[in-house]
Amino acid sequence: MSETHAHRRDALRSLLRERDLDALLVTDLLNIRYLTGFTGSNAALVVHAGDENRTVFCTDGRYLTQAEEQVPDLERVIDRASDVTLAQRLGEEVGVYRRVGFESQHVTVDNRDVLDDAAGKSELVRAPGLVEDLRLIKDETEIDALRMACAAADRALADLIEHGGLRPGRTELEVARDLEARMLDNGAAGPSFDTIVAAGANSAVPHHRPTDAVLTTGDFVKMDFGALVDGYHSDMTRTVVLGKAADWQRDVYELVRASQAAGRAAVKAGTEVSEVDTAARQVITDAGHGERFLHGLGHGVGLEIHEAPTLSQRGDGRIAERMAVTVEPGVYLAGQGGVRIEDTLVVRPGTPELLTLTTKELVEV
Repeated sequence: MSETHAHRRDALRSLLRERDLDALLVTDLLNIRYLTGFTGSNAALVVHAGDENRTVFCTDGRYLTQAEEQVPDLERVIDRASDVTLAQRLGEEVGVYRRVGFESQHVTVDNRDVLDDAAGKSELVRAPGLVEDLRLIKDETEIDALRMACAAADRALADLIEHGGLRPGRTELEVARDLEARMLDNGAAGPSFDTIVAAGANSAVPHHRPTDAVLTTGDFVKMDFGALVDGYHSDMTRTVVLGKAADWQRDVYELVRASQAAGRAAVKAGTEVSEVDTAARQVITDAGHGERFLHGLGHGVGLEIHEAPTLSQRGDGRIAERMAVTVEPGVYLAGQGGVRIEDTLVVRPGTPELLTLTTKELVEV
């Protein structure tokens, strides 16, 4: 992995030179993980714009051994105040670091003042989103982790259904806890986020939190969940019916399934993210349910469960190869029930690679 992280730092150096920055002070822990592999709770990193040998990592004594194992290829400094320590080091090298970028979106106003004092004559320059821009495009190591996270979620849902975990009489909370436990059993380090299980009329609430509501024959049961593997998140939603589906349930389900297929088909390199949303939304609008599609179509996924890009009418930018995104349209009939179908996929030449493989046919449990 050291070679992978070194390649990512090389890509960051190119961005720094484009912006006439001598270095970047990285303080966001997810960005540090992306650039070094370090998974502890306290760290800072200085990436030099021209010389990898000047890149310096800092953490505190609790992580001495972990840092040696996870960051073997960089100079390591041990100090509790990691960001201030590295800022002071920048200031001490007079004339070497004229303009130093910092992650302004992750630094408080008060801490900015502390870092300015520590950096001395080195000018700290706002440089938000540089590492996040790199994280937009996944490398194959990241895609492998996403693939494993999606597989753990797929297997967990299959196990839940196979062993009778979706049945009348159970509560939403019981199903959610069962599903999360099965993700752990199938290799996940944990759930990607708080699992959503919504039955009956609750399925019409897009982000309903599981309660003691009891599953009943005839209910839609909407499950939005994901697995965490090697720091990467999967995200999937499936909606099933307990027992035989009513005609109205089949109609709503097939409408959402058609919308989701249209959205997936629109995920192509070069397409505006708003156009992807439109492709799926138009299907639902044409059927007279446009006002019942209450959210954007999807989002990026990776080290965070919600990353750029945002697939919505207000989203900005274009789809690019090796982006990992979700496609998750829904129709919500208040007081009656709702359907959402969601996949995680990776943009490839031609057809996207689908990572969540559970069937999207209507399942009657």
